Amino acid sequence: MHVSKPPGPSTAPFDPRTGSFLERLIFGNRPVLIVFCAVVTLFLAFSVRNLQLNASFESVIPTHHPFIVNYNNNSDNLKGSGNTLSIVVEANQGSILNKGYINTLQHINDEVFLLPGVDRAFMESLWTPGVRWNAITSVGLSSGPVMPMTYDGSAQSIGQLAQNIQRSGQIGTLVAPNFRSSVIRVPLLDIDSNTGKPLNYGQLAGMLDKIRTKYDAQGVTLHITGFAMIQGDLIKGMHEILSFFAISVVIATAMVFWYTRCVRSTALVVSCSLLAVLWQLGILPLFGYGLDPYSVLVPFLVFAIGMSHGAQKMNGVMQDIGRGSSRLVAARMTFRRLFIAGFTALVCDAVGFAVLLTVRIQAIHELAIVASLGVAILIFTNLIFLPTLLSYVGVTPKAAVRSLAAETSDVKHGFWAALDLFTQRRYAAGAIIGALCLGILGAFLGRNVQVGDLGPGAPELRADSVYNQDNAYFVSHYAASSDVFVVMVKTPSYSCAKYSYLEQIDELETKLNDLPGVISTLSFVDSSRNLAAAFNEGSFLWQDLTPNQASLNEGVVQVSRTLIDPNCDFLTLSIYLKDHRAATLTGVVNTVQNFAAVHNGHGLTFEMAAGNAGIEAATNLVVSKASRLMLIEVYTAVILLSLITFRSWRAVITAILPLILTSVLAEVLMVWLGIGVKVATLPVTALGVGIGVDYSLYILSVTLANMRAGMNLSEAYYRALLFTGKVVMLTGFTLSAAVATWAFSPIKFQADMGELLAFMFLWNMLGALILLPALAHFLLPARLFVAKANSAEAIANKLEIAGGGQ
Repeated sequence: MHVSKPPGPSTAPFDPRTGSFLERLIFGNRPVLIVFCAVVTLFLAFSVRNLQLNASFESVIPTHHPFIVNYNNNSDNLKGSGNTLSIVVEANQGSILNKGYINTLQHINDEVFLLPGVDRAFMESLWTPGVRWNAITSVGLSSGPVMPMTYDGSAQSIGQLAQNIQRSGQIGTLVAPNFRSSVIRVPLLDIDSNTGKPLNYGQLAGMLDKIRTKYDAQGVTLHITGFAMIQGDLIKGMHEILSFFAISVVIATAMVFWYTRCVRSTALVVSCSLLAVLWQLGILPLFGYGLDPYSVLVPFLVFAIGMSHGAQKMNGVMQDIGRGSSRLVAARMTFRRLFIAGFTALVCDAVGFAVLLTVRIQAIHELAIVASLGVAILIFTNLIFLPTLLSYVGVTPKAAVRSLAAETSDVKHGFWAALDLFTQRRYAAGAIIGALCLGILGAFLGRNVQVGDLGPGAPELRADSVYNQDNAYFVSHYAASSDVFVVMVKTPSYSCAKYSYLEQIDELETKLNDLPGVISTLSFVDSSRNLAAAFNEGSFLWQDLTPNQASLNEGVVQVSRTLIDPNCDFLTLSIYLKDHRAATLTGVVNTVQNFAAVHNGHGLTFEMAAGNAGIEAATNLVVSKASRLMLIEVYTAVILLSLITFRSWRAVITAILPLILTSVLAEVLMVWLGIGVKVATLPVTALGVGIGVDYSLYILSVTLANMRAGMNLSEAYYRALLFTGKVVMLTGFTLSAAVATWAFSPIKFQADMGELLAFMFLWNMLGALILLPALAHFLLPARLFVAKANSAEAIANKLEIAGGGQ
């Protein structure tokens, strides 16, 4: 198969006055531009030292959601129902009822008490005075702290402690039923009271790890669960993931060099992409932003996107130099041909990030801002500054000649010729039918994608992580699991013990305990039951909710302040769950909502939700609503930008349909890998669309330009493959390889993001190379361009005649 050779370079001298105003401004002031970039780089490199890595409890929750609004409005009565640590102190030998264990527990309790961010007034353990026992004795109703005031380590005082534990109702909550461990429950404030700044979870987790290590050598084992430890492990993983950034740089550099065999141009592309990352990281602290576990991967993406666009510019300069142009002319012509396509592609990338601002969760907001900032910087560093540098440095002559090897050959390159087959009706129809079948199958399988976490423990971390092992121990040894959903119950003042109100709470508890994901429930009703039995010689026959109002009123005095408030108009119903999987939370939310719809009124109100599981449920609801809306928004924006670029609805459909297929198949992958839609994975779908359209924009823009020059679709597409398609494949594999390294991250959700993005990058590349020409065969027939060309020629002839032939 033969192909005509491309025309050689024009013999006419290049007129520097041609081109757009922006082109003349840039290349007419190259020294000024370079000096400006050098100064900015030095300043921002100095600023990077102020960049902080941290996490925030409030940043990952939807503060506007009614559940969270209810939680914040009642926060004074909900100490310990939100951001709480549970520290299980396990005796390595024997039970907890021995002097050595109790003394060790006291030392741990005291050290934890002094940690930054601890809400000390509501901390609970066997050593805190707020943990009390109640009993009916020969002298009447008695009460006191579980730890005897006269405790001295003697056998008698340990026996008294054992009796107090039995009477406290804390077995299964603060003390394991087998008496091999006990819990220190530590509510946290999101602000460090010592500094007035946001609590540093990385520092707090490090302090807890030191306490763990210290006391592991003293006959106990510590198991620590809670948001703070999760975030601490994530922050620790953030430091480790920096090594993956280095690996990504090496992979990208190696692949670009393999393609160019040119050290100088490869170094420039890599340097400009790294420069964008440096500027991004330097600007963040200037605006009060840092990096958290959710946004730490954004610099990776910025680098990878920069490599993609930088390689396109380098390839254009390389080919023009191969045709005989000077470095400056080659740089200007490449800028002229590819700036609009590159600019549109980067704006689409930015839109993919910016639509995340519609998700009203602070962590996603910050990710969107950080990423959009990085993409904006790429417009300067890789679309403007890189061509400027290439106008000085250029490429090696061998690399320039090699870049035109396929284009100057009399025979079509086998691989590119195979791709060119998809411009023919037979192969185009086959590709479209195959894509349609994949889309239908994907839509059917993808409907099973779920919102929220799909596994026990902390899905942000690996299943074999220390945290998840600690969580598994806690769940298997305590009735009060680490996943707590709290329902808030409001009554008129001083009416929380009213029998008719408690009866309805009891009914709700019964319904909740019938759910498969519920371990147990705890409320003032349970305390009243225990008190009724105590008033009747401890008989379990009396352990029920009694309609005796005087007895119920007496219980208000004895019950823990975590169950009712001092005004007796607020109660909590804690629901201990086996896990916080999406299905478990949905079952609880639906049960409470249905119950509240019937029973709210006459002074009684059931509101959701507090507790870590309640907050997780609110987050799931926000993510579920935002996921589809976000896709609609990103596709709408990409379609509008593509329409502005191509000014053809046919071209827009050709570019967008491959993206839609990739989005559908990505949901199938999520179902197959057991990945739910949540805060960590929600941005991936938007990024896959915003970044994925880059391939179509570069290939289609060159193909359309060739068709407007008079080529048929086959020749135009083949020329586009030779000019930009090679780099599309290069960047597709480079992007995929770079993000695929995340699969080895110690942070599970980062591994999930890497797998999903690698899949979407590859499928978007295949769509641009296979499905795009197939769609173009039917949607972009050559006759349209012939008609436009004839129309333009007729207009030109009329103008020439009107001008007297001049």
